[in-house]
Amino acid sequence: MILDYETLKLAWWVLVGVLLVGFMVTDGFDMGAGILLPFLGKNDAERRVIINTVGPHWDGNQVWFITAGGALFAAWPAVYAVAFSSFYFAMMLVLFALFFRPVGFDYRSKIADPRWRSTWDWGLFISGTVPSLVFGVAFGNLLLGVDFYLDDLLRPHYQGSFFDLFHPFALLCGVVSLMMLTTHGAIWLQMRAEQQIADRARQAGQISLILMMTAFAAAGLWLLISNMPGLHIDHMPAPDALPNPLAKEVVTVPGAWLTNYQLYPWMQAAPVAGFVTALISLFLIRNHRAGLAFVSHSLTMTAVVCTAAFSLFPFVLPSRVDPNSSLTLWDAASSHLTLNIMFIAAMIFVPIILLYTLWTYRVMWGRVTAKQVESNPLSY
Repeated sequence: MILDYETLKLAWWVLVGVLLVGFMVTDGFDMGAGILLPFLGKNDAERRVIINTVGPHWDGNQVWFITAGGALFAAWPAVYAVAFSSFYFAMMLVLFALFFRPVGFDYRSKIADPRWRSTWDWGLFISGTVPSLVFGVAFGNLLLGVDFYLDDLLRPHYQGSFFDLFHPFALLCGVVSLMMLTTHGAIWLQMRAEQQIADRARQAGQISLILMMTAFAAAGLWLLISNMPGLHIDHMPAPDALPNPLAKEVVTVPGAWLTNYQLYPWMQAAPVAGFVTALISLFLIRNHRAGLAFVSHSLTMTAVVCTAAFSLFPFVLPSRVDPNSSLTLWDAASSHLTLNIMFIAAMIFVPIILLYTLWTYRVMWGRVTAKQVESNPLSY
């Protein structure tokens, strides 16, 4: 099966989005549980319950993150190179925060010392909070534009600093991401933890979801009212042409990130769905329907990611320094053969990963109680 080059470029834009959503839906709830761990667990037994609700799944969930990174490297090598150069210190911050996860899960309960265990509890909190915040800040910086340019040899040069990434708008997007994953973790604990923890998670989930909706609405109003500058392509080669980011002409236009919603009205369904499903999730959380709330909130996260993607389309990594250096899904892709081989592999292995993941949840489903944790020598 050989698809045409233009179709493959668009297909991989969708597939990378699917992998990111898969990461948020799966790894998002265990990050959210880590964020809530020091606050919902009132004693050591309760904190062990929280940890053991995600213990069988957290490392498998990270497969989505690793796969998304690998897909980015193979499908859009230019984007991978520029992003990891421009966001180097932010990426290292995420990486070092994630170090707390495997070590925290494995070593926390090895020593029955309250100070030892409390330290690792806060380590797990950091490993959930920092990536959740930074991922949102990164998306915010895409809308603001990244301070890089490409020279005549297509070598990227980054002109910004680490602290330039923390623009108020980017931080607002970080709050959206942080509260979104916190809500997801709260809903998970409402489903899987024993009743007293589930009741606290129900309250925490309502608060974080309201904060998420408020921040999401504020970010949208910021874009609308400030008429934030975006990018518009005046001229570019055909979508199926060989990739050359400098072959296009791009201009900065105030309010350009809202243009797609006028050109393609169906895209407006994404932000609308984000608010509608969030309200449905809030109703379901309040009424103790955590299972349906988990599904509904997964749709909310999907809608939020789609909102950002639709606003940027077809840009993947906009440049604020030199708009012509901006990378799009049309001119940052790998070769036709590479995309086609990867597409076939993705059609085979992504469903397998999905089915295996669902099977593991089914096998290890059920509420976790302090009695179960204390009686099982293999529990965290």
